Amino acid sequence: MILSVASGKGGTGKTTIAVSLALSLCKEKPVQFLDCDVEEPNAHFFLKPHLVSNCPVSIPVPEVNEEKCTYCGKCAEVCAYHAIAVLKDTVLVFPEICHGCGGCGLLCPEKAIKEKGQRIGIIELGSSTGIEFIHGKLDIGQAMSPPLVREIKRNIDSTRLVIIDAPPGTSCPMVEAVKGSDFSLLVTEPTPFGLNDLRLSVEILREMNIPVGVVINRAGIGDIGVEAYCREENLPLLMTLPFDREIAVAYSEGIPLVEAKPAYKEKFLELYTKVQEWKK
Repeated sequence: MILSVASGKGGTGKTTIAVSLALSLCKEKPVQFLDCDVEEPNAHFFLKPHLVSNCPVSIPVPEVNEEKCTYCGKCAEVCAYHAIAVLKDTVLVFPEICHGCGGCGLLCPEKAIKEKGQRIGIIELGSSTGIEFIHGKLDIGQAMSPPLVREIKRNIDSTRLVIIDAPPGTSCPMVEAVKGSDFSLLVTEPTPFGLNDLRLSVEILREMNIPVGVVINRAGIGDIGVEAYCREENLPLLMTLPFDREIAVAYSEGIPLVEAKPAYKEKFLELYTKVQEWKK
């Protein structure tokens, strides 16, 4: 089973939920944890994995041989992301917005384009208390995180329960992370901002035909809008965590919730049971 933990906005507590699930379930079944929030991965602060290997990740970007180029403009025409501009007597390549699709080289009539690898980040692999751990780190200055997310997901072990800590938001990195999930937990907070971004996340996951469940974190700080929305949309509200200073202090010290408050381990086991029931 692939279980993704996502949120419409940052700071809702999805890493808290993802890490707590992994630590609660790792004694029950083999667990693989993928931290796909490659722009600011932080699950390692809590799981404290022993990293044993790493692998640089690159994407192919075009390199133009202007001795062969006739400046016909075909490469710029086929590039959906405008990563190539053809002028009268030169070709400009913008590697920071290139998606590495290879279309320009494939369709160049003069075969004047070849690809070279451009590093965008690194993935690191290890283990933590019986949990197989993988995360990625996007290099500073790089804008293309989806290829790095895809590289992390190539290491998915289908014999394990896979827990994916997805990037915040509802843009391409989040979509790439949750793609292929059997179920997705959406972590939100009971505020107007939390509700607005929850709506966006639900719309995307429904479009992707991924079953959804909701977890409310920091209950008590806002209103009942999220609960009302879940009832209206027939969304299962699978767990509620209170606004608790002790939880926040433990988080700031890198202590997982289920270690700071062991009684919550049973609640996360119940959460996983509910996920299995709704998945059916």
